Amino acid sequence: MAGVRLWFRFHGELNDFLALARRNVEFEHIAGITDTAKHVIESLGVPHTEVGRVTVNGEIHPLSEPLARGDHVHIFPHATPVVLRSPRFVVDGHLGRLAAYLRMLGFDTWYERLAGDALLAAIASSEQRLLLTRDVGLLKRREVLQGYCVRSDKPNDQLREVSGRFALSLHFAPFTRCMDCNGPLSPVSKNEVADLLPPHTRETKNEFSRCLNCGKVFWRGSHHARMLGWIQALAGR
Repeated sequence: MAGVRLWFRFHGELNDFLALARRNVEFEHIAGITDTAKHVIESLGVPHTEVGRVTVNGEIHPLSEPLARGDHVHIFPHATPVVLRSPRFVVDGHLGRLAAYLRMLGFDTWYERLAGDALLAAIASSEQRLLLTRDVGLLKRREVLQGYCVRSDKPNDQLREVSGRFALSLHFAPFTRCMDCNGPLSPVSKNEVADLLPPHTRETKNEFSRCLNCGKVFWRGSHHARMLGWIQALAGR
């Protein structure tokens, strides 16, 4: 089947997904006659979740519509920050520390270390969660409507990256969610949890929270001030 000759130009951070020779330049590409803009863009390496808008010959063009011979296609990233009304995440198994950090900040974050791609995509779709991953192929799944490819490879940098991109500081509610299971935390009296505490903690601490899901007890340990300072720095950013 004959193809159609098209011209593509990717803008901004979308160039991260392209071969060096195709970055920040217009290049020629042959596509199938019935291929949609989404199909061709993803075949070039860019997942649809990273695309903010597409123009064809200067006019806005839906991802779901096909392209015509000779079209000049420009693909733009989302304007940042992307402000989410109610941030909820699903995080793939390679980003466990990031998932814990998001929970520390109070965000509802679904995470299972051994979850496969099909389950991650299904959770993202059925629960309307934004999928965070470094797997570009996972973001290309049709059922994934909201997602982001995390560029950083270190957990602290990943949190800064995601927080900045989605203006998460608007929604920070630190130490209100269990970092282990994602359940909500509720204040609990010392008497109710005394038998669960290490001796030194029982003698020196008086304020406690307990996860309503898994029952784990939390208190302000020596790391609390350090974590709070880190959170304040994120909020300032």
